[in-house]
Formats: sequence, structure tokens, C-alpha cells
Amino acid sequence: MDFSEKGIYSLIFENQDCKFEVGKKGELLFLEGFHVYVGSALGTGGLKRVKRHINLSRNRDKNPRWHVDYLHLSPSFRLISVICAFTSSRLECELASRIGGDFVSGFGCTDCKCGSHLFYRSKSPISEITGAFETLGLSAFILDILYT
Repeated sequence: MDFSEKGIYSLIFENQDCKFEVGKKGELLFLEGFHVYVGSALGTGGLKRVKRHINLSRNRDKNPRWHVDYLHLSPSFRLISVICAFTSSRLECELASRIGGDFVSGFGCTDCKCGSHLFYRSKSPISEITGAFETLGLSAFILDILYT
């Protein structure tokens, strides 16, 4: 896989019930289950941003920069999969709207007009999220994150 290509991605976290501070958003409550974060990698680094997310989940000793970083750093959250697709089109918000459902208001969407880019599911959403990519005409691929 060429991580230098541009694209969009979804991070799939499995988590326990928890409550913690997320920067200026304050203290948030997260129900046990799965949370799906939608992001874009359209800058010069492309999908190398996905590598940053994976490394942050493995090495939880960094300072958070974005809302999603707080999930990586929480011991209650575990990154289990990343779903990606190559595209140079701005489809991040369209993907977020197709995922929809229960969400954390204002999370990860300070640079757009979406209600959120973080969604909750009680059961594994991997096939559902892959399907959402496909409805946009994108060929999604899944990176399973293995922890040692």
C-alpha cells in the first residue's frame, strides 16, 4: 500500500464505558461499544496520516493535537481497524453523513459544517463502514490493527 497517496479513512475503536476530558470540548461520556472516526488525508503526506494514528494508539505518550488523539491516548479505547480508500476528492463529510446514527456532537469537525465525525455503534461496524465507502464509489481496504 502506498501511504503517500491521498484518501479518506475511518478509524474503528472498541471501547469500554468511560468519561474523560477531550480538549476544549470538556468532559465527554462514551458508551461501551465501537466508535468510528472519519478523517481525510488529502494533504501532501496523503494517507501517511493513518500511520500517525496507528503509532499514537501504540505509543500513548504523545500530546493530543486533535479531538481524535484523546481517544488514542485513553486506556479505555483500542484502535482495532482502519478502513481507507484512495481519492483526491473531498468526500470525508459525505462519508460521515452516510454513516450517520448516534454521534458525539461537534467531534472532529471544527473545519466543516457537519454535526460530527465520530459515530457510535453497539456492535462491530466494519462491514457497514466498508459499505458506506462503496456507496461513494470507492474501493475500501481494511487494515486490521494487531497488538502484541
